[in-house]
Amino acid sequence: MSLRNAYDLWADAHAFFDSALLPDTGQADPLAAQTAAWRKRLTDETPNGSLLRKNALFDSLSSDGKLHLLHVTHALEEISKDGVLYPSGGCLVGSIYCAPLTATDHGFRMHNLAAYVLTKEAPASLAKVGLSGRAPTPLIFEITAPPQAYRGLAGVDYLRLGSIHLQIYTDLEYLLSKTERHHLRETVVGRIKNSAAFLALAAGIVYQGSTVATEGFLQLLDAAIPRLPILGYLYFEALAEYLMLHSTSERTRQLSDLGEFNNWLYKEMLFASFPDMAGKFNLARFRPRPQQLATLLQRVDPTIDADHARSYLVERISYLVAARLFTSGQVPEAWHRTRWEFDSLATQLGPLLGHLIHRELRSFGRYPDFYFYFDQHKALQAWNYWNHMDIVAPFNGTMPKGEIGINPAYPNLDYRVWRAEPDDAGHLHPAEQLTLSIAPRLVDIKYTLMRNSSR
Repeated sequence: MSLRNAYDLWADAHAFFDSALLPDTGQADPLAAQTAAWRKRLTDETPNGSLLRKNALFDSLSSDGKLHLLHVTHALEEISKDGVLYPSGGCLVGSIYCAPLTATDHGFRMHNLAAYVLTKEAPASLAKVGLSGRAPTPLIFEITAPPQAYRGLAGVDYLRLGSIHLQIYTDLEYLLSKTERHHLRETVVGRIKNSAAFLALAAGIVYQGSTVATEGFLQLLDAAIPRLPILGYLYFEALAEYLMLHSTSERTRQLSDLGEFNNWLYKEMLFASFPDMAGKFNLARFRPRPQQLATLLQRVDPTIDADHARSYLVERISYLVAARLFTSGQVPEAWHRTRWEFDSLATQLGPLLGHLIHRELRSFGRYPDFYFYFDQHKALQAWNYWNHMDIVAPFNGTMPKGEIGINPAYPNLDYRVWRAEPDDAGHLHPAEQLTLSIAPRLVDIKYTLMRNSSR
């Protein structure tokens, strides 16, 4: 893959909230009008849509001052012994997963996402692995961005990484045996073929304006998620987006005044419906049953209109399927004429194939041996792009929730780190400055839970 193509792929994977940085293919984007309509709808026609353009996260990223971030770890003793903090994979690819802190006269105020991770999610993760007696440790990072650092808004939309996953597999498939390659190709093609009814329905809604009963759509989605695990991620992001944009609860309004989306909504929704996800965040298993969705939404936030949410999800998930899983610039042909073979599907459904391959590789018996090569290769590409763009702190670009990372490969990264302690009011205070270095190498998959808190 050429350097130019690599930059194009990563530009496509970055979400810019005012304009999309996309490669110029010379072809009209069949989704351009719908993308613009969705941007206007989300920003201008929802109770909290103004936060998509102006929020505390964006203000901190575009400021010339120091950036203060919270990172939560379960294993400070082990990290301190090595003196090295490693990034991990996930929605922020290969960065140190953090959330914003705001300096006040009373200490550092945590973004509500940071507060949830520290006080709810991290303790639940420890309890799940039998370490309920161990407390998670908050670390305060102070990042000083150099004058040339990028001040714009560049966030990684991990839902757009399908094409990158496919390209990496194409580059590294020689690591697999002929039998493994054949099995992998046949498996992902079979998964798509057996999910054609749902994919065709979503495409019909987006490209032909088809109408469908909400219940029928959600039932098909529910049935398709085990075969196409990436749909669990799309479902989660669409539902989280809806909750944050449409909640009118008092707590949501209070957080909005602070420039923050209410992250507790989707966190509570996730762990209320799937408590076993604590510590793993395996969204491939996210599939609230259609008949239970209304009850779940009311339990999380009584201000949510469940019927409106369900109708919204039909439209939004269909759009995300077309925009994130189909090859950019192409409209799928009649599904009954589809050639169910890998190379043919790669032409029209390349991103979907990439997501499926990335997921399927995890089930291979030799995956721990391959993890470094496949995911480290992806991280290397991300670091190359971030450094090329002078990006010190990429954020999760699906929504400005507060998920923000530290680029571990940034040249001469200027930072300080402290172990922190919370006070009775929930503010954090630096307690001990630590001598830690951030290494541009992914943490071993076997130690991800114990070393770092990563979405």
